[in-house]
Amino acid sequence: MAGIHKQSKWTYLLVLILLGIVIIWSIPIFGLLVSSVRPRDEVMSTGWWRALESEEGFTLDNYRQVLGGSDQTFVNASGETVRASGDNLTQAFINSLTVTIPSVIIPILIAAAAAFGFAWLEFPGRKFFFTLVVAILVVPLQIALIPILRDYQTLGLTGSYLGIWLAHTGFGLPLAIYLLYNYISTIPKDIFESAFLDGARPMVVFARLVLPLSVPAIASLAIFQFLWVWNDLLVALVFLGGTNDVAVLTQKLASMVGSRGQDWHLLTAGAFVTMVIPLGVFFSLQRYFVKGLMAGSVKG
Repeated sequence: MAGIHKQSKWTYLLVLILLGIVIIWSIPIFGLLVSSVRPRDEVMSTGWWRALESEEGFTLDNYRQVLGGSDQTFVNASGETVRASGDNLTQAFINSLTVTIPSVIIPILIAAAAAFGFAWLEFPGRKFFFTLVVAILVVPLQIALIPILRDYQTLGLTGSYLGIWLAHTGFGLPLAIYLLYNYISTIPKDIFESAFLDGARPMVVFARLVLPLSVPAIASLAIFQFLWVWNDLLVALVFLGGTNDVAVLTQKLASMVGSRGQDWHLLTAGAFVTMVIPLGVFFSLQRYFVKGLMAGSVKG
């Protein structure tokens, strides 16, 4: 009984520590949200923790300005009416979705098929090619940007969505293949043998068995790939350019920091807009996250 009581005590202590870490980690996010809905003068004069003391309350004008393309007017502390141009993050938001969704789906499908082939299909050079894929993981993507950009200029893919889809697919494939291989290789061999004895072809086995059984690993990989592509600035800047018609959210935020470095009410609103979709993706797939992350770590 003493051992059980001691174990329960340590469990409660661990829960309290984790709860404290979560609270500390959430404070900046909460402060970002509060600052994004406060009037400009309040943000400039007082901290976000004094938001409830404000007589002006909360406002959505910050979001209207960063999301809209039209100009907004406000009255500053001196009583002067100031006009500020809209940042039009709505178009950048759509551009980010246009870049991210195919850049997540395409490499995951290719990686799942490749991992299935490496794990269960027999062909010459299988171990060599898999080792080569794993070795590519140590190559920094930065050294490949200029050579790929020159090839894109020859092919006319610079500034196009197809070009950045292919770039993100190539950069994300090695890790995706490695992670999915660890999971798919743990699927019982009897399932594939039964399917092959019944006359099923490899692509049928892949579509009807491998993909449904690999949902936890695919969901975990989708979270990683989505967050990486959504928050990417370097690859988008190199292959899409900086024009407003194709600029993604990270590019627009970077330009806002340069042009609106003192407008914290707008920067916080813009930053929170970029967080909404990644948070939604993570919370919708979190039940698969730990299971898929641990996939393949223990066999037998």
